[in-house]
Amino acid sequence: MIEAYAFLAAFAVQIVVVSVVNPTRLIKHVRGWSAKFGSERFAQHYPGVDYQAWVERFATGFRAVNIAIAVIGLVLLGWLFNVIQRPGWAGVASGISPFYLMFQVSPLALLALYTVVRYYKVFLHPPQEARRTASLQRRGLLDFVSPTALTIAAVSFVLFFPFAILSDLYVYDNTTLSWSCYKAMGSVVFVYALNAFVVYKILYGRKNPFVSHEGRVHSIAMTVKSSVYTSTALVWFIVIGSFFTKLQLENWRPFAVTVFCVIVILISFMELTSPLRRSDSEAAAPAH
Repeated sequence: MIEAYAFLAAFAVQIVVVSVVNPTRLIKHVRGWSAKFGSERFAQHYPGVDYQAWVERFATGFRAVNIAIAVIGLVLLGWLFNVIQRPGWAGVASGISPFYLMFQVSPLALLALYTVVRYYKVFLHPPQEARRTASLQRRGLLDFVSPTALTIAAVSFVLFFPFAILSDLYVYDNTTLSWSCYKAMGSVVFVYALNAFVVYKILYGRKNPFVSHEGRVHSIAMTVKSSVYTSTALVWFIVIGSFFTKLQLENWRPFAVTVFCVIVILISFMELTSPLRRSDSEAAAPAH
């Protein structure tokens, strides 16, 4: 039963980290962002929008919603305590952590969607003065992420496919590739393609003219690093998880999935709330 209690402990950590610790850090970050990264420029061109009041409303509402989600998580934890007493509990528990994680991050995703819908005209048709100040020098991927991290991500992607095929055919003795193998390869391709698209858009897409230069650099660095790190983490999680069945460690899968969810969210929020590094600021200094 040690694997069952390890899963419950990991799920409890997921509740605390994602719904208590990270929202607190994010609220602190947003307040600092509003004071440092361009809210004054936004207020100058759109005086009818009280940016600071919006930040405080966001902090109050976001904290309340995440507390409610944490309470739901505790109820779910109590239900899972009963589930692990039954045979075959691992099959039920394996999907709980990812679905609950999506529920935990849904307030932030819905807020981002609301912001896009509510203010899309502001970003698509900025005032002429703001448009002129929105230019930065051309920047590249290596300005924001180390060559080592990028190389590891690329090599992991390339080597994953022969590893998946050979493991499926020779380790699991399948005569043809299984559906699980196709699903794993498809998942890796989808995540890498999605993150590549996001990185390209943040590097070369339309800029937000109401965020200061430091704010834009911080957003780019956060997005690029999170995309590279989470893509690499996914590959290695699938590689390690592929041996669970062969080694008869199926009951450890819920614990592994939960730990992976916590690691991914920690990576994302650590980059999101990290202070602007001097190297990042110098790498994308405005052209003169």
